[in-house]
Amino acid sequence: MKPEDIKAWDWHRILFGDVSPLFLIEVFFRTLIIYLLLLAVVRWLGKRMSGQLTIIEMTVMVTLGAIVSVPMQISDRGILQGALILITALGLHRGVNYFGLKYKRGENFLYGTPTVIVKNGVLQLDQMREVRISRQQLFSELRSKNITNLGKVKRVYLEPSGSFTIFAADEELSGLPLFPPTDHDILSVQKDGKDELVCANCGTVHNNIDGLCINCKQDSFIIAIK
Repeated sequence: MKPEDIKAWDWHRILFGDVSPLFLIEVFFRTLIIYLLLLAVVRWLGKRMSGQLTIIEMTVMVTLGAIVSVPMQISDRGILQGALILITALGLHRGVNYFGLKYKRGENFLYGTPTVIVKNGVLQLDQMREVRISRQQLFSELRSKNITNLGKVKRVYLEPSGSFTIFAADEELSGLPLFPPTDHDILSVQKDGKDELVCANCGTVHNNIDGLCINCKQDSFIIAIK
């Protein structure tokens, strides 16, 4: 469209663009056909596409969204072009899955591996920095599982899909409180009367404080709870 063809408050252009209003009927049928085709493609991609997605699956979903928008809305683009691209994306995804099943290293490269971010009640700070997970993100997830301190946790894994897998400790020990620091009332109630202190940075419990934390070398300590 040329600049001189643009007029302010041209409601026909605002509502219908440069096409005939009859094109809206065509858009309806284009959308219906693409929608049904997209449902079939997602079904063929597998049940994982309706669950928590891995990086590869998220990439496929974003690609599908970009593919279907053009044949639904642009009058000079046919549906067959979009259908061909959808089928190509399906084939690529199936090929990637086959490659991952056949070669273990390929699977690890494409989908990633679980990362240990809590081990025996202690935060694995290097791993948390690597996967860019903050303490409050982790603590929020643990609180949602009714876990009140890190001493109750044996392992926490960050899965390739971004979900957390949590294994409780065999024996509940004292550990770093997971309550929000602003909730002073609950923190005072949860104190167990022992003299154990816990590193506020990594969650390592200390019976005696002699300078810095033995694990992360920080000097911030609070009272452990059980």
